[in-house]
Amino acid sequence: MKTSRITFVMVATMVAASLTFTSCRKKDTQKDEPDSEQGTAQDNNLAENADNDLTAMGSQLSENSTLTTYKLIEPISGFMFAAACATISSSYTTIATTSVAVSHTVDFGTTGCTGADGRVRKGKVIFNFPNVSASTKWYRNPGFKMVVTSSGYYVDGNLVAINGKTVTNTTSSSLPPGPNPGTNLTWSIVSDIQITKANNEVISWNCNRTKELYNTSDVNCYNGQSNAINWLKAVVLINGSSSGVNAKGENYTATASNLIRDFNCTPNPIAQPHRHPFISGTISYVPGSRPVRTINFGTGTCDLNATITINGQTYAITLP
Repeated sequence: MKTSRITFVMVATMVAASLTFTSCRKKDTQKDEPDSEQGTAQDNNLAENADNDLTAMGSQLSENSTLTTYKLIEPISGFMFAAACATISSSYTTIATTSVAVSHTVDFGTTGCTGADGRVRKGKVIFNFPNVSASTKWYRNPGFKMVVTSSGYYVDGNLVAINGKTVTNTTSSSLPPGPNPGTNLTWSIVSDIQITKANNEVISWNCNRTKELYNTSDVNCYNGQSNAINWLKAVVLINGSSSGVNAKGENYTATASNLIRDFNCTPNPIAQPHRHPFISGTISYVPGSRPVRTINFGTGTCDLNATITINGQTYAITLP
């Protein structure tokens, strides 16, 4: 019995030492591993896309009461044709004998509707224009305001709940009426959205951004306050901050710098004729206490390529 006890103690001691050594080795290995966490960038990009999409949708509705770039594209005998991808219900008021919309409700249905950007949407998005007047009727008008809400709205299987979203035209009211005003049209965007992903992970995201019609001087895009903006020719510049909670429950902050979306750029014109990604600019993220990581959208090439740099290590990614 005495020998057995001594043997048991020795074995227990050796096991404990082995576990301690293994634990130390594991910690050292983890310490040496590069920080390649990209989940926050992916979550933020998902929210960025959803929010920018809502802004673009509202801008088109305000200018034209239609959704030109949200058509359903279907192949027929090798050709593509456009069909309605949603129903639009509108409320109007009359200003100086002109009928002007005060709200639009876009209903993508309940089964899923594939738009010309390749994304599948369902549910409703409601756009209200609370301060419509003779001088603030359209998205292009200084002082124009748009408030966005949603009801059961999904994009690619992800539930997008809008807790608050307001877009305000901040262009100077002294803007000349002609096609070349000498300054670009600008908007302030304040958003608070929550995305429940198809796998039930939840992302919270809010932003305070500025949006600029970067090519106001191009008459093919903007031809003065008397004409609707041609969004098919627009180039948009976005700057500002955002913050939120990623799918892992970790707080993060982000800063967008000179993001360019060129609506003339279509990397996949057949399958996604109205998919217009960011083609330049950066977004820098700080997830929790980890080092900053920066996603770079390139220098203007029309593609879906980008990079993420973390601690000096750069990783190539493809935009969704």
